[in-house]
Amino acid sequence: MSEAVLRVKDLQTQFQTRAGVLKAVDGVSFEVGRGRILGLVGESGSGKSVTGYSILGLIEPPGRIAGGEVLLNGKDLTGLKGEAMRKVRGAQIAMVFQDPMMTLNPVLKIGTQMIAAVRAHDKVSRKVARARARDALAKVGIPSPEERLDAYPHQLSGGMRQRVAIAIALLHSPAVIIADEPTTALDVSIQGQILAEVRRLADDTGTAFVWVTHDLAVVSSLADDICVMYAGRVVESGPAADVIASPRHPYTAGLLASVPAEHEPGAKLPQVPGSTPSLANLPPGCAFAPRCAKAGPACTTTPPVQTFEDGRTALCHYPIEPVSCQPLSLTSTTYRSAS
Repeated sequence: MSEAVLRVKDLQTQFQTRAGVLKAVDGVSFEVGRGRILGLVGESGSGKSVTGYSILGLIEPPGRIAGGEVLLNGKDLTGLKGEAMRKVRGAQIAMVFQDPMMTLNPVLKIGTQMIAAVRAHDKVSRKVARARARDALAKVGIPSPEERLDAYPHQLSGGMRQRVAIAIALLHSPAVIIADEPTTALDVSIQGQILAEVRRLADDTGTAFVWVTHDLAVVSSLADDICVMYAGRVVESGPAADVIASPRHPYTAGLLASVPAEHEPGAKLPQVPGSTPSLANLPPGCAFAPRCAKAGPACTTTPPVQTFEDGRTALCHYPIEPVSCQPLSLTSTTYRSAS
């Protein structure tokens, strides 16, 4: 694996509420190498988006980062505040939001916004900034990029707006981009095009991506590595192909079993029973135990992080034994670049 550009160590993010302290991110650790894509997977409420916001220092009261480190090329971001963090955010690490209109101002032209983004970190002329903006649009596959600079966001399709948001994130060639479910609202064909562009960008530019999603079909072909989250913790991690082919944690196995592509049309889909617990009232020991078919007496105590020979990890007292099988064909689309 390439040298890690982003290392997250024991990250803890908490929210003070009337119900008590919510541990939205509870000791999350992972790393991402140059040019690699890490899929951060889990149900709604698992803490994956809050993890992304925490990395960029976007947590506001009543939330706070209660502990841990976020090392970007060896520099801890959790200690940076105000202007110091703003110099890093966008230039060295960037984010693509689920809704591109969280990035784009509807009353300003695309070019105006991109030029401002360039000049926020680099003191260059408007002509040079416009050229960089045009090149960034071309890099993400937008046709006639010079013309698109003079368009308003409402004049572009949803897929085009999302490409623009990715292009803005790429303007300063950041080491890492956090993508928070950026293709969820798009149709399948446009989603496939954007994912192919992301894979190509990672391969060609060396930019590392943390891809936050609940869609296993996406990470099965896009990501190099996977971290599966549940109730604020990483319950399984490892190479994407290995995790998809032979999950070791019962929660991961339950998510994979519920994928429609793996069942006959019209057949009843198996599902993980129950629902995610309240973060203010987690069960003792393993948070997944009340929904787990493999739960046993030991699950009332905190599960250990078990590391296996292939480098994979599982937060479980009773991990699933490995099986020899072909990776699941979760999707017919491949997002790998030709290289």
